[in-house]
Amino acid sequence: MSILEIKLPIHETFQSTVQGEGYWSGTLVDFIRLSGCPVGCPWCDTGYADGGKNLPRVERPIDELLGELKSPRVVISGGEPFIQKHLPELVQALLDAGKKVHIETSGSFWQEVSPEAWITLSPKQHINPKYPVQPQFWSRSNEVKIVIETGREIELYKEHLSAHPDLYVYLQPEWNRWSKSLSLILQMLQEKPDYKLSLQTHKYIGVQ
Repeated sequence: MSILEIKLPIHETFQSTVQGEGYWSGTLVDFIRLSGCPVGCPWCDTGYADGGKNLPRVERPIDELLGELKSPRVVISGGEPFIQKHLPELVQALLDAGKKVHIETSGSFWQEVSPEAWITLSPKQHINPKYPVQPQFWSRSNEVKIVIETGREIELYKEHLSAHPDLYVYLQPEWNRWSKSLSLILQMLQEKPDYKLSLQTHKYIGVQ
């Protein structure tokens, strides 16, 4: 079987939108959302708070996914992309097609992917201790995005963040508690001025 014939479970795809979060906010991108995530974040944007048993899941070959791309950058998200054994092949196929590749992950599952892929680590260990960040991600990731709800989320990761000062760190308000979360983040930025605020721009402008 060729790499282009490999199938992956797809939650959804959409094209010609903007990255709304983190370092690449405002950049034109396509999204490939892979199906499935066991972590169970209560505010999950894509519906995996309870495991997502009734969410869309369609097995699609890589060549079909490549055929619908429109933007120079492709974000692979989920669910949790790193639970999919063929994630490395998908990444390589996208790179071979001339695309810049970004992956968004909780960091709970590890496998090697091309070093050319940009990795956004959004740790969820403080939400579900059963899914700690795999240690390789602290040195492999390009940016860290932490969703802030109580202001205590960052405590668990302080040692790792201090050990990797080159990581871009973004603090993002939990959407359903936006006003309180934003106030907490502004206080946190006074203590950590190298960190940055990440807003979910796509929600403000009404795109996926």
